[in-house]
Amino acid sequence: MIRVAILTVSDAVAAGEREDGGGPALAAACREALPDVRVEESAVVADDRTAIAERIRRWSRAGLDLVLATGGTGVSPRDRTPEAFRDAVDFEIPGLAEKMRAETGAAFPAAYLSREVAGVAGATVCLALPGSPRGAVECFRSVAALLPHAIALVRGERPPHPAPDQPGGAS
Repeated sequence: MIRVAILTVSDAVAAGEREDGGGPALAAACREALPDVRVEESAVVADDRTAIAERIRRWSRAGLDLVLATGGTGVSPRDRTPEAFRDAVDFEIPGLAEKMRAETGAAFPAAYLSREVAGVAGATVCLALPGSPRGAVECFRSVAALLPHAIALVRGERPPHPAPDQPGGAS
């Protein structure tokens, strides 16, 4: 079982000025892409570095396997999700963020302006994804096949490495 939490980072959604599209879209993408997944938590916070980092830490301490955040990864003055993630995680997984940008940037060059971050807080894999529902889902899907293996490793398990012809294996 992969236990997931989804955090929407948006001043407008937190203030009730706009409906949350990214969180529900990510929840649906998780259920489609990951075997044996349960979205257990979801929340909305404003673009506030401290609030974002605290929510990640709280979910990590609760033993969730995967935290997905949507929003706040751009280059506008209020976008501070990457900094909050770096405050909360023990270490980064730069290859996942690189893969997200590479795969989505091929069709949408502005994706290279996004500042996705992947890391591990305690025993929780954490991904900071774009705020647009489409961007969040496409970035998530680009790395989804790698996540069960990463989660198993973070849990301290010793799963076999995926073969090149399996999802998450090298090509």
